[in-house]
Order: sequence, then C-alpha cells, then structure tokens
Amino acid sequence: SAMDNPQKDEQIDNIQLNIGITGESGSGKSSFVNAFRGIDNKDEKRAAPTGVTETTTDPTPYPHPNHPNVTLWDLPGVGTTKFPADEYLKKVEFERYDFFIIISADRFRENDVKLAEEIQKMKKKFYFVRSKIDHNIRDEEETQGSEFNEEETLKEIREDCIQGLKGRVESPQVFLVSSRKLHLYDFPLLEKTLEEELPAHKRNVLLLALPNVSLEIIIKKKEALQAGIKYLAAMSALGAAVPVSGLSFAADMIMMVTTIRQYQVTFGLDSESLQRLAQTAGLPLDELRAVMTSPLAGKEINKDLIIKVLSSSVVDLSLTAAEEGFRFIPLFGIPAAMALSFVSTYKTLNMFLNMLADDAQKVFKKALGLDTPV
Repeated sequence: SAMDNPQKDEQIDNIQLNIGITGESGSGKSSFVNAFRGIDNKDEKRAAPTGVTETTTDPTPYPHPNHPNVTLWDLPGVGTTKFPADEYLKKVEFERYDFFIIISADRFRENDVKLAEEIQKMKKKFYFVRSKIDHNIRDEEETQGSEFNEEETLKEIREDCIQGLKGRVESPQVFLVSSRKLHLYDFPLLEKTLEEELPAHKRNVLLLALPNVSLEIIIKKKEALQAGIKYLAAMSALGAAVPVSGLSFAADMIMMVTTIRQYQVTFGLDSESLQRLAQTAGLPLDELRAVMTSPLAGKEINKDLIIKVLSSSVVDLSLTAAEEGFRFIPLFGIPAAMALSFVSTYKTLNMFLNMLADDAQKVFKKALGLDTPV
C-alpha cells in the first residue's frame, strides 16, 4: 500500500550516522567532538575529556545528546598507536564510519597524510580541520598590529595546510575551525560541504544534529522536519488519534507533544541549550528569552499548553480543500472520517514548527548581535 513506501525514507530516527574524528593528542579533537554535539567541555557526564594525554587505542563513541542516532567517534591518533595507517584503519573498524574528520592544531603531519591516503584508497570521504584557529588569529594580530588582516591571515593558514597535502591527497579540503566559536571561520562551510557530500538519506540526519551556526542551517532544519509532518499526521489519523477535550478534532496528543518537544530541542530552544548559548554569547539568559515571540517561548511543552495555543483566537485550523494537506489524503488512502484529523494535525505541527523556527532565528540573531535596531 502507499503507506509502506514513504515510511522508509522518512524514519530519520532509524538511520545511523557515524563520524570518525582523528588527529594527534592535543590537536583539539575532544573540544571539536563536544562543540559539534553542543556540549560544554565542562559537562562531566557527557563531554569527551579534553587535555588528557591519549592512552586509549580504542575508538570512543560520543552519541549526540538529542539525536542519539548520530555518533562521533574519537579515534586514537595514528601517531599514538603502533600500527601503520592501513592496519590502523582495520583496527578502528573503518567500515563503520560515514566520513572522517582529521584534526590538527598546526600543519598536518606525515601520519595524517598517510591516513588520508588510505581512506582515499577505500573510497570514503575525509576532511581536514585545522583547529584552535582563534589562537592563531590572536597571535598574528599581536605580531602584526595595524598591518593585521584577518582574511589574509586565514587564507595564508589555509594555503599553508593545503601545500603540505598536495600531490598526495586528491583536491584536499581544509577547514579552519575554532571549537569555542563555531559560527566563525570555516565551520559553516564544513557543515555545508558535509551535507552536500552525504548520501541523500543521511543528509537530514546530519542536518538535525548540527549546531545552529547560521541562519541558513535553521531554515534547512525546518525544511527537513517539515518533510516528516505528513507521515506523522497520517500515522496518527490512521491509528492513534483520539478525541481530546478542548479540541475540535481527534488527535494523537502523545505524538504531538513528543514531536513539538523534539522541534524545540533541534532548534536549541530548550532551557539547557538556551543556557549554553547565553554563556557562549556572554549574554544574560533573559535577554535571549526576551526576543522570542511565540506562545511557546520559554515554556515547558505539554498537552495543556498545546491545547491552550490551539484554542486561542489566533489559530485557524478550519480547512479549505485547496490546502496543501489535502493533497496527501488520497496518497495515504485516508478515509473521509479521518481526513479532518489528518489535516488538523498536519496544520498544527506545521504551525508549531514555524513558530519555533522563527524564535530560533530571533535568538540566533540576538546571540550574535545581528539584531541591532535600525
């Protein structure tokens, strides 16, 4: 039936993404693993330990706290193990990873290059990340004084890295990253590159797990989440929708609450993420909260809140046959009696998704000081 087929693409939660992160100890590997997952280095429970001399020869998995199907693996640096690069890859179970990120705090070493050559032979993707870039910029600024030009300095560092890789690695890609300030330098470009080069079914998995480092990523997250709404609405209309007091349509409230909470977390609007962002941005938490305008702002998302928003006068769930939601009804073979529930759920989830995406953009602009009044 039409129901079986679309489900396969859309079950984002079942698709695993494994990212191998390698580099010598001291290269900033752990800080990158933490920043990528939106975790503070000081978070003792979940952070990858930083500044520790490397003793492990085993890959250590660090699942993403909100998207556990995305795992970053901290791989021992090749130089810290006794294995040549090809054996090293067998040892860390090369096949497991979707792509590799090779990190260095200065120019890439012979070991890094050898590893890249092996990965290349095996036809997998790898990216060079030059970490701790904020330190270099600071040092250059002190040395050069008024002559200092950030763009030039970054270009020199990038070219210097690429020089050392040329001739051995096909079109090497080097990204300059500061784990403390992901939105600066090349991290947004790295994000974009990963997303473009991943197979389609893994793209959204990565996208939803990425930190919000640009307005563009917030919009893409919204599109990725939007794609799943019709399936959620169909599943609930065909199975789990029950009459809810205070609502004019039958709904699967548990699914709605879970989904909208997931949206909140994906956009970094749950209280834990907001606190972290406030710390990073050096702003009081209240100032970030103050820019959110949706009725969900800063609230615990539960059944009562959703019903309250839906029954408020601003929400119009009355339906016209021309609405986008109706296009999906024949597709899923939904009986007429369930059509109302389907379209209402569809519109409800879209509405909450839009609210949260808007809030996320406002918070992002505020955190980066982009919302200076005209």
